Amino acid sequence: VIHWYQQKEGKAPERLLFFSGGKFTVESGFQANRYMVEGISVQKRCVFTIKDVIPDDAATYYCAYWEPHFSVKECTRVGRYLVFGSGTKLIISNKGSSPPANTEILQKKHENQIMYVCLIEKFYPEVIRVTWTDEEKDITDNVVKGDTWQSTKEDKYSIASWLTVPAENKDKKYYCKYEHEEKKDSLPTQGIFPHVKNTTLQEEDCKTVFNRGNLILFCLMFVTDQLMHRTAYLVYIILLLKSSMYYLIVLFFIYR
Repeated sequence: VIHWYQQKEGKAPERLLFFSGGKFTVESGFQANRYMVEGISVQKRCVFTIKDVIPDDAATYYCAYWEPHFSVKECTRVGRYLVFGSGTKLIISNKGSSPPANTEILQKKHENQIMYVCLIEKFYPEVIRVTWTDEEKDITDNVVKGDTWQSTKEDKYSIASWLTVPAENKDKKYYCKYEHEEKKDSLPTQGIFPHVKNTTLQEEDCKTVFNRGNLILFCLMFVTDQLMHRTAYLVYIILLLKSSMYYLIVLFFIYR
């Protein structure tokens, strides 16, 4: 049995219909004649279609199914839980879609780590998928994906994603891949490409990143880290001097 849920912004998911045995049943409150579900058993797919889309259909749609939960100790089923898909966001707009206008990768080396920041700017609508890969597989560890943000001057969106790797992997090639309804592309961290920018963020770079929006966090992360190291060093020196003074005072009274 496959279930389909609709979640409008700011509200809890609501079951729209369920599909079983080649037939689907629509919940009350929804117009049954506007939906269609088709199961493709060979490809293990369940296709959900909305007919004659209207503005009220704008929402995120999830497929789900009940997964049985077994007890390893007793080898019996003890219950089940609902598993949701990642969701598909439906946006209703009269604005034309546009691919990213600018893409680049920023690089920052700090002690024994390298951080790559994949910056994708000025696209519409805001739905986009960003992933990191090496030459063999997808990378999920040490990856942070930021939320999309909207430019104050134009009705377009930008997004950034971070990948942190050990410094010894500096010669290894990584790729930032994005999928937008208007364009798909892959940005390498190595090599000379017009849209790839490998740079060490200095103070002036921090200002540039700040003007773009949320990426100021990337700059502040290292500034804060450096300040913490410097503060810790100063505190250590102060404690060392303080201990030395106590030691001299004790010696003074002992040998007085």
